[in-house]
Amino acid sequence: MIFDWLNDRLLKMEWLSELIRLLVEKVFGLSINDKIGGSIHFFIYDTIKIFILLSALIFVISYIQSYFPPERTKKILRRVKGIKGNILGALLGTITPFCSCSSIPIFIGFTSAGLPLGVIFSFLISSPMVDLASLMLLMSFFGHKIAIAYVVVGLILAVVGGTLIEKFRLEKYVEGYVREIEDVDAEVPEMTHGERISYSKEQVRDIIKGVWLYVLIGVGIGAAIHNWIPQSVIENVIGENNPFAVLLATIVSIPMYADIFGTLPIAEALFAKGVDLGTIMSFMMAVTALSLPSLIMLSKVVKPKLLAIFVSIVTVGIIIVGYIFNAFSYIFM
Repeated sequence: MIFDWLNDRLLKMEWLSELIRLLVEKVFGLSINDKIGGSIHFFIYDTIKIFILLSALIFVISYIQSYFPPERTKKILRRVKGIKGNILGALLGTITPFCSCSSIPIFIGFTSAGLPLGVIFSFLISSPMVDLASLMLLMSFFGHKIAIAYVVVGLILAVVGGTLIEKFRLEKYVEGYVREIEDVDAEVPEMTHGERISYSKEQVRDIIKGVWLYVLIGVGIGAAIHNWIPQSVIENVIGENNPFAVLLATIVSIPMYADIFGTLPIAEALFAKGVDLGTIMSFMMAVTALSLPSLIMLSKVVKPKLLAIFVSIVTVGIIIVGYIFNAFSYIFM
């Protein structure tokens, strides 16, 4: 009960929802049960909540991340091989959430260091899809059971994907110039407490600057879905009435460019419309792990066959995850 109370007050910010309701009804003279009033309430509440949580979470996580720069992460991953390496790579991906724009330097650095290809891909799958900030935000939208399940399944997908790539022995499909780059073990200077605080503040500013537009777009789409699109339409397209809903949600999500922060408001609106949990999970995972810009950047360092195998493994994994969640969603409700 204490956990639920803290979750409602700190993460879901029910007090903020009530304040925005009063603003909409008393100042704007609208009812949140109407389409316009409901849309305004959804947009203002979700936007403020996301940016408050993002600022706080990114600061804390960046402070932790300051202990795990790429050079140190590389040294840690060097020490383990096999499935243990894949597991460690996936776990480190959760506390070192590099965006898609970092995929090329990270891939080059890890490859030139001689890390197994499977470990590198476990890291690359986990890093954009599963991190501590997404865990907390998911809890604020869907509760702790669904949030933890998403993170656990994401980690499993990263480990399995990396393990399969390692078993297929695809090292020859890495671009030649990547392996020719000499690995240099740069000394990682130890940061002081003040430097870590400054670094964390910079990360908050930089990440908010990079994602604010996607958050607003995501919240806007979520508000439209929540208040303007009839539930019957949603159910026919990606609801339980469509047996191909998971497949459709996954395939449609791949060309999108967004991160977990921009997709959450859309996922929240779909969830409120009765869309199955597995379909929503597949949507979020595909957008974050297989966004078109990240695939384009990855194509600069791997050959088409390796890229195609990577996309196929992750896509099939996401679809399987979606159908499993749909079948057992009652456990998380």
